[in-house]
Amino acid sequence: MSTTGFNSQNGTGAGQPYTNGPSQNLQQLPGVNYGMAQLQNYNQLQAKAPMGPGLYPTSAPAAPYQSHPAQTHPTQTHPPVSSYQPLMPHPPLRGGSLPHTPPLSASPVPRMPSAQSTPPPPPVSSSGYYASPHQTPSMGQPWQYNAAPTNPPAPMTPPHGQQAATNHMPPPMSMAPPTSAYSAPPPTNTATMPPGPALPPTSLHAYSQPGIAPPPVTPMAPHTYQPGRPPYGALPSGAAPTGPPPPMGPPPPMGHPPSMKPTPPPTGPPMGNATPPPPKADAQWDGVNHTAPPSESEEGDVECPGTMAGNGPQAPNSYNHMENKPGGVPQPGPPGRHLGHYPSLPPGYQSSPPGHAGQPYPLKQQPYQQPGPAQLSPSLASLSLQSGTPEALRVVNLLQERNLLPPGPLTPPTPCLTQDLQRVNCNPEVFRCTLTSIPQTQSLLNKAKLPLGLLLHPFKDLSLPVVTSSTIVRCRSCRTYINPFVSFLDQRRWKCNLCYRVNEVPEEFMYNPVSRAYGEPHKRPEVQNATIEFIAPSEYMLRPPQPAVYLFVLDVSHNAMETGYLHVFCQSLLDNLNSLPGDSRTKVGFITFDSTIHFYNLQEGLSQPQMLIVSDIEDIFLPTPDSLLVNLNESKELVQDLLKSLPTLFEKTMETQSALGSALQAAFKLLSPTGGRMSVFQTQLPNLGAGALQSREDPNQRAAAKDVQHLSPATDFYKKLALDCSGQQVAVDLFLLSAQYCDLASLGCISRYSAGSVYYYPSYHQQHNVAQVERFQKDLKRYLTRKIGFEAVMRIRCTKGLSIHTFHGNFFVRSTDLLSLPNVNPDAGFAVQMSIDENLDDLQVVSFQAALLYTSSKGERRIRVHTLCLPVVNSLSDIFAGADVQAITGLLACMAVDRSVTASLSDARDALTNAAIDSLSCYRQSVLTIQQPGLLAPACLRLFPLYVLALHKQKAFRVGTSTRLDDRVFAMCQLKYQPLVYAMLMIHPALYRVDDLTDEGALNINDRTIPQPRVLQLSVEKLSREGAFLMDAGTVMYLWIGRNCNPAFLTQVLGVPSYAAVPENLYLLPELDTAESQRVRVFVGWLKDQRPFAPTLHIIRDESQMKTSFLQNMIEDRTESALSYYEFLLHLQQQISK
Repeated sequence: MSTTGFNSQNGTGAGQPYTNGPSQNLQQLPGVNYGMAQLQNYNQLQAKAPMGPGLYPTSAPAAPYQSHPAQTHPTQTHPPVSSYQPLMPHPPLRGGSLPHTPPLSASPVPRMPSAQSTPPPPPVSSSGYYASPHQTPSMGQPWQYNAAPTNPPAPMTPPHGQQAATNHMPPPMSMAPPTSAYSAPPPTNTATMPPGPALPPTSLHAYSQPGIAPPPVTPMAPHTYQPGRPPYGALPSGAAPTGPPPPMGPPPPMGHPPSMKPTPPPTGPPMGNATPPPPKADAQWDGVNHTAPPSESEEGDVECPGTMAGNGPQAPNSYNHMENKPGGVPQPGPPGRHLGHYPSLPPGYQSSPPGHAGQPYPLKQQPYQQPGPAQLSPSLASLSLQSGTPEALRVVNLLQERNLLPPGPLTPPTPCLTQDLQRVNCNPEVFRCTLTSIPQTQSLLNKAKLPLGLLLHPFKDLSLPVVTSSTIVRCRSCRTYINPFVSFLDQRRWKCNLCYRVNEVPEEFMYNPVSRAYGEPHKRPEVQNATIEFIAPSEYMLRPPQPAVYLFVLDVSHNAMETGYLHVFCQSLLDNLNSLPGDSRTKVGFITFDSTIHFYNLQEGLSQPQMLIVSDIEDIFLPTPDSLLVNLNESKELVQDLLKSLPTLFEKTMETQSALGSALQAAFKLLSPTGGRMSVFQTQLPNLGAGALQSREDPNQRAAAKDVQHLSPATDFYKKLALDCSGQQVAVDLFLLSAQYCDLASLGCISRYSAGSVYYYPSYHQQHNVAQVERFQKDLKRYLTRKIGFEAVMRIRCTKGLSIHTFHGNFFVRSTDLLSLPNVNPDAGFAVQMSIDENLDDLQVVSFQAALLYTSSKGERRIRVHTLCLPVVNSLSDIFAGADVQAITGLLACMAVDRSVTASLSDARDALTNAAIDSLSCYRQSVLTIQQPGLLAPACLRLFPLYVLALHKQKAFRVGTSTRLDDRVFAMCQLKYQPLVYAMLMIHPALYRVDDLTDEGALNINDRTIPQPRVLQLSVEKLSREGAFLMDAGTVMYLWIGRNCNPAFLTQVLGVPSYAAVPENLYLLPELDTAESQRVRVFVGWLKDQRPFAPTLHIIRDESQMKTSFLQNMIEDRTESALSYYEFLLHLQQQISK
């Protein structure tokens, strides 16, 4: 196995000249022991010894951790895919037992005897997905997901034809990694506490109070939120405040002196630093930094090239309450927000007293009162003191508690912020963090052994405020957009919540278009909404906005015509031709291919379309460049004639070869002048001309227990072409409809690097697979009519002290933190990994902001901005209390996909297991003070081992089960590309019993009563032959009918008299006029409406062929090649107890 690290953010291949983000090549430094002194960047997901029932390694403890100095290799022979570190052995956590661990209880426990008396689970077959007991445990590569990459290269030169100046932006905040990597200490029985005086154990968790300690003279409980009391630490008149401002800090009430009431003593001992550090030099509170705005060359910001707030021409403000309504069920906005309604005043921002009504500003500035912790963030410690242990930290013994699933969908944790801040925080469906409480230091994060990252769904269909203004207010230093979490020093100055620079409020921003009042900048929609969209002025355009351009590239070989897909495509496009997003400038074009390339002249004035055939595929050219992409409105009749004739035009073809690469090159030449979207439909392995491929799959190895081969591309042709496309604002979407191996690992690169999408329909056939045809039709309708953004870029900013170092998704990294998205669609998700570069001791909250600049299909340049605010904590218990188990699972899944490609599938699987071992081990050793027997987890992470096991059994990572290579690669693409809410259904499906649905607890939406059955565990023991069960696995649904199912259900829901009469290939629920049929159809429809794609429904009997696929999703059950959930828990307990 190679120990060479991969050097980029996204991509595979061999020997490409393209780099794609920060790189790092680390090699082992001998002689550095695993200990606290090094303060090394901990990487949780490390491949440790293979595991399995009866196959656990019994060798001596592993060698101590070795740290690795950065080394730069002049030649990178591996493809740039993702920023990972080379192999390192695991710490001695797995070797030996804890010296002072109390023995497990000998008292009888239902179904769960103590570890000493419990024999290991029965062994599985040698073909299992764990290593053979005779194999030597291999050392795995750690995942450095909490540390910035070492030696990041300079941003790469844009690929062919790309305008380098269009997307350069100011250098990001400090990206320098910590000086050394951190590794946690060997296991010990002593709980690790944060710096500061230790707290007496008041609960099972030793739940310590977070925050910054007050001065010892007038101490106070840190972060304790007490409504109605004056601000903590109010300053005397004329005193200069210190430290960064709190969010939404408004000017003081006019004419009123600051309150000087004494603060009560704290309820616990102070922690952390007693005195905040002095303010940064560039963040003084006594005035505005009057540095001249940078020139365009200095700014280089594609979001605002050369334009500062207030410098543009004055234009009237306009404000739309809602826009972009989704086509399906209305999507909720940010929690607790009603569009068009804004809170009267932020915390402490009070109206002027009588006598000042006609004077918007005071004649003499009053000293600003800095709100202290009492106004910022309610303490987790106060929850502990007032109401016992928080629910998130309730101890759960996973070996004893079986029913861990919530009755309905799992809701994300709520950040521990004040009600005012939480009300305006970003919707977690759009922007969420793996940890809703951010550690103060990198070493504390390393100690927690949990990943820190963000998951985004930036272009989600939302109803959101839209602002039109010639002045888009941004920080003069870091270019952050003004947002609800900035602080106003007075009505003329605001302080950035990311870099703390003081900025002036432009005159135009003083007017509020909502209330039509003047002098209330804090009530503007930009400061009242965490998600907002701007219609950008001309300064944000480097060229006129491009038109909507759609080019369809269609496989018309014999194999393609056999599938019958062309009939479905042409009919669907005919039906939706008038619904394509665009305006009067919209253009369309068509290319078909087999062993030659066929162009279509659709110029206005022709009586019928003209086919132009180019047979020289080695030197492709455009026969008539000006008439192949035509205005849709002007040539609509010719386009319709072509779509009606295409299916029959190639009906009798016997051409079996496929020159896909040449067709893509031709399409790229056609779209390069304008940019646009290329939709490619392919049904077989390309075998002619540029980009030709050969089959690499061995069907006999599909169920192999060893590592899976050929997960990386066979050629870099498609990646290079994708990067060329990205440089010319062209995105490529790939529709793969095939019953044979097509090498999706290679073909998928064309979409991955151009910010496109991949759609995969295995075994597609118009007659033999009707369910896939229906799914293709619904996907195509959504694809053709959904919202689209062209020539987009996205940048993620974060508070000073934090940095982003790895991205996941479909894009091209154009500079260190700028993602190039030639197209952006509402179904695309992204993830990023983060590290803490500087201590956040003097901060109580941090913020993250994602800004997406795009051109709408109507030709408007728009900016969509999302801002997320999270509290900073200084104890491990607070970090664990804020852990978002689904976000953690989603981020680890992205990392495991990259590890599978860059290292091996077994490395990725072992690293996933170690993620659960390390986090639960840290919780047991450093958070719990009273050691108990069993496998203990906090309630917020109780599902973490289940989700890790689910990833092991997911199609992307499973072994020992027959899995087609293209199926596996497509599952990996989905995990990297799907927004979290959809990916979680693929990882851990939802199971419901539906033969006894009632209206009890039902939802009422749009006059529809939607039953809400309880979510069941994914185990065969939950099934009953007398019932009917619906499994929702994201892209597919199964309705399993028990052999002895109630005849009334069969009659009233399926319309059949008996179980034997249930059709074999039923995929639609009949519309029957019965209450039972109505309930089931409404419930299934409600589930389908919650996702943008169309899942396939399979109605299966107990002996159906599809039953195997249904049972493979029973994650908690044991198979020949995989552990049951209980056996997996025993394995985790065994590893943690070493």
